[in-house]
Amino acid sequence: MISLPHFLAVGALLFTLGLVTVATRRNAVGVLMGVELILNGANVNFVAFARYVDVGVTGQVFALFVIVLAAAEAAVGLAIVLAIFQTFKTIDVRAADLLRE
Repeated sequence: MISLPHFLAVGALLFTLGLVTVATRRNAVGVLMGVELILNGANVNFVAFARYVDVGVTGQVFALFVIVLAAAEAAVGLAIVLAIFQTFKTIDVRAADLLRE
């Protein structure tokens, strides 16, 4: 039978893979994919705790808010990536360092 630690392990694995992806990718799209993995790892934990701990539907509500946040983050993030690409003709995140000057 699948229990709470199984779901927590999957959530931790997704979160860790997302952190590694964000830390190692230079491609802006790859970084956005890593952020999505981090948010999905958190969603797995929210829903698992809501299922196995009697707290009502708060886990599902938090997961729904995170999904809405992820959709907004994807839209804004892709708009920023497109603006960087139009300016620098690359999607390398190190090129955005020039925006500070």
